[in-house]
Amino acid sequence: MQIYQEWLKQARDPEVVAELAAMAGDERRIKDAFYKELTFGTGGLRGILGAGTNCLNVYTIRKITRGLAAYLRAANGKSVCIAYDSRRKSDVFARCAAEIFAQNGIKAYIARELMPTPFLSFATRFYRAAAGVMVTASHNPAQYNGYKVYGADGCQLTDAAAGAVAAHIEKAAYFGNEPAPFEEYIKAGAVEYMPDTVEGEYLNAVQNEAVGEEIGADFSVAYSPLNGTGYRLVPEILKRAGVRAVYAVPEQAQPDGNFPTCPYPNPEKKEALSLVLDCARRNGADMALATDPDADRVGIAVRHGGDYILMTGNEVGVLLCEYILSAVKIKNPVVVKTIVTTVLGEKVARDLGADVIDVLTGFKYIGEAVGELEKRGEAARFALGFEESYGYLKGSYVRDKDAVVASMLICEMAAYHKKRGKTLKDAIDALYAKYGLCEHKLFSFEFAGADGNTKMRTVLSALRSNPPRAFAGISVVKITDYLTQTETKLPKSDVLKYNLDGGNQIIVRPSGTEPLIKIYATAFVDKAANAAFFEKVAAELKVLF
Repeated sequence: MQIYQEWLKQARDPEVVAELAAMAGDERRIKDAFYKELTFGTGGLRGILGAGTNCLNVYTIRKITRGLAAYLRAANGKSVCIAYDSRRKSDVFARCAAEIFAQNGIKAYIARELMPTPFLSFATRFYRAAAGVMVTASHNPAQYNGYKVYGADGCQLTDAAAGAVAAHIEKAAYFGNEPAPFEEYIKAGAVEYMPDTVEGEYLNAVQNEAVGEEIGADFSVAYSPLNGTGYRLVPEILKRAGVRAVYAVPEQAQPDGNFPTCPYPNPEKKEALSLVLDCARRNGADMALATDPDADRVGIAVRHGGDYILMTGNEVGVLLCEYILSAVKIKNPVVVKTIVTTVLGEKVARDLGADVIDVLTGFKYIGEAVGELEKRGEAARFALGFEESYGYLKGSYVRDKDAVVASMLICEMAAYHKKRGKTLKDAIDALYAKYGLCEHKLFSFEFAGADGNTKMRTVLSALRSNPPRAFAGISVVKITDYLTQTETKLPKSDVLKYNLDGGNQIIVRPSGTEPLIKIYATAFVDKAANAAFFEKVAAELKVLF
């Protein structure tokens, strides 16, 4: 309540002032807005738009940026790159951050209009900036926004760097020491718009990652950017790759942070692809393709047997792995995937002569692995990085998942199989026939607000103190706690893995960006047995969580 009263006195932003006034007398609402500060980690932070220390607004953005600026100044950092997506307030927050950097003597290069997250990674490397800032909440619902921070290598911050930045943020102030208006910094040269040539260099780098022949005139795509940043660059790269027909979803073709036709703009969700599937059916397209608002994830459905089949992130990752390793001659290739990503990817990669590196969940760890290869002069060995949550990267030009390059490669791969009389569904079925039917199911449980946060911690603690001995009647044969395990060199992480008798698997982890616990279930038997396992696990998880 004391912090709330302080905000009432200090805040001047009209939207924040109005929301603070609307909270008066509502103790629960005040508690949810002020019970904690947003937590900064390796993925930066995300929060609901609104007034308060636990929400994103111009004052929390200023505090975060002051902390990051202090960290950069201590390391003699001279410049940053800033980009933003289509979400509400993204452009405002980007300019707000630029003002604070300029006020602190750090040159800010800012995108002139909304751009994909991978572009920010590229620009940071292109300018040799000390850091990059991307204002985005990726695929979260419309009420969210976020603030991602990248290091000079274009990769999201390491654990150590994120901890150091967080320490500076803790000391920074929300109020006082007002910066000059954005346009004054532009006139003074302290903030500079990135020229169009940077976008051109990025698209050239993406195009250079093409694997095979031009896609050809008989391949068509229905595409939706889900009202996000892919709306220009994905159609452009598909055009360059030879796709002659790209059918846009009219309702979702232009940026709109309210996401009016897609409340949860996540291409992992079937509902998010409903309009692009309708568009594909109307036009008889070979594929339906959708990218999330910051264009770092991509979901697809392929025409097969008279209708469109949705393909999972795991399936697309495995197919890309097979396609790239078969088509490109790489000496001692390396594939990097996360620990929650399908084991089928490892089997396929190893059979095709690749080394496989498993990393913690989060594409930043894949980016770190690419960076390590580069430090050893082995960046050319990197064949593919992928994660089950629809994120893919080929090439070392950026250090984050990139839906622009992934869209190009997926279409190229689908056209390759089409020329041979197959669909991607045929291709994945062939791999299942060879290696076994490896299926996956993701379960999520939400723990919103102050009370939810407490309950989530209690549940995770109980899993450690009283671990399950079986799931769906199948015995747990091994438990790996990534907070305490010593088998691998992976950093400590709040993840629990349960290996079950027969090869099935359960992994439990809290989301780093949303108030969720995520459970990744793997079944490796047959269609009927896998379905029965998932059904029983779903019922048990409802009791557990």
